[in-house]
Amino acid sequence: MELSYQEKLTLIKLRDLKKAKFEDLVKETGLDQVAVMRAVLWLQSKGLAKLHERQKTIVRITELGRKYAEIGLPERRALKLLVERGKVSLDELREVLSEDELKPIVGILRREGWANVRKEDGKLVLEVTEKGQAAISEERPIDKALKILAEKGEVDAKELEKLIPIKELKSRKIGEEDTKAEREVEITEEGMKLAESGLELKEEVSVLTPELIKSGEWRKVEFKRFNIQAPVRRVYPGKKQPYRVFLDKIRRKLIEMGFIEMTAESLIETQFWNFDALFQPQNHPARDWTDTYQLKYPKYGSLPDEELVEKVKASHEHGWTTGSRGWGYKWDPRMAMLLMPRAHATALSARQLGKGVQIPGKYFAIQRVFRPDVLDRTHLIEFNQVDGFVVDESLTFKHLLGILKRFAVEIAGAKKVKFLPDYYPFTEPSVQMSAYHEELGWVEFGGAGIFREEMTKPLGIDVPVIAWGIGIDRLAMFKLGIDDIRYLFSYDLKWLREAKLVW
Repeated sequence: MELSYQEKLTLIKLRDLKKAKFEDLVKETGLDQVAVMRAVLWLQSKGLAKLHERQKTIVRITELGRKYAEIGLPERRALKLLVERGKVSLDELREVLSEDELKPIVGILRREGWANVRKEDGKLVLEVTEKGQAAISEERPIDKALKILAEKGEVDAKELEKLIPIKELKSRKIGEEDTKAEREVEITEEGMKLAESGLELKEEVSVLTPELIKSGEWRKVEFKRFNIQAPVRRVYPGKKQPYRVFLDKIRRKLIEMGFIEMTAESLIETQFWNFDALFQPQNHPARDWTDTYQLKYPKYGSLPDEELVEKVKASHEHGWTTGSRGWGYKWDPRMAMLLMPRAHATALSARQLGKGVQIPGKYFAIQRVFRPDVLDRTHLIEFNQVDGFVVDESLTFKHLLGILKRFAVEIAGAKKVKFLPDYYPFTEPSVQMSAYHEELGWVEFGGAGIFREEMTKPLGIDVPVIAWGIGIDRLAMFKLGIDDIRYLFSYDLKWLREAKLVW
């Protein structure tokens, strides 16, 4: 029978001990606990040893318990002062007790029968009794238990229960209950026979070195055997959060498809870029406090250059040069200056178009957005959105549907996709995209359309622009196999360790 160096050493020590506590076996072998436990388990699997385990309840002394073991329990200190002076007021007890100890002390002294309580000149006074006088030299069960705990640190609960209920030690916060595994290792008859047959204990090495070969020492050592099929403890190395991995993959795929990423300097946006530049009227219900967050301080930001602002204003009021009648109201620049946490990543599309774009060109952004909503399995207050647009002279609505379907099937992994007519102030025609989730059914996760001329012309763009905004968090649910969107930001270690991105 082949045995490793650790197994042989453990078996030889067991031959002398017959049966030993695991801690004693560790001391005898001189190996660390992990090596001895591994050796014992292998010996047990070969029928050479037996490992006996049982759980026992122990009581461990607390920091407060150690303090009281040194200076005495509060009632003991109070009694000592009482015996010295005969009677004391509560103010005098503060000489030996803290405020926390003082609160229950009157009740404890009366319960023990050590003091009588009465009022003198409106103050509470405690007077020592005969029982109190006698108790100064007596040792109560709780005093004995505290002494034992202080000496040993931790004690078998059964030993202390002979003196005092464990719950009393816990209620006084001088002891805490815990469970501890008690292990004993016993050699079997077969193990004894093998140990007595003369096991040769050679030094064990892990690597065959040139020095061992040259010196001939390799004949005197035993090489450690490695069982590559042996079960080992699973290791969880550091890794990216699963949802972060998903976002990075989306970003990489879009860049591989030729898209240019748009980035933002801040999560805070003016209403001008979030709404006005997108041809969303200032009286639109989406701009109300029930649908968007607003900043209290600072309340206002700044507008871009005056020429661009005038074009956007004219587009809103009468359509400017687009042939549209606009929204037919007087545009307010102060409302456009209001600051808010970004409500959609489309604000970045407006900024990019205003700065200028390549024609033809493809752009995208993955950004955090904020909306007042009711948290549930498919809704978050703070979430990520993938926004993108393609600008070219020859684009049509069919190009947009093709891009959206490819995105949903190839990138999100949706099995079924459907499109429904929709309305957005800044696109015409507009479409809503939904994908089928096995647990949740049809889930809406994107809106898209062709940007209206009332939006693009003031920003300096005079060719078609197809655009979309997709709730990437909902797409992540498909890829990570979850049915609750809140799990993307979960602290559940099991999920964080085991979540696999299906791509």
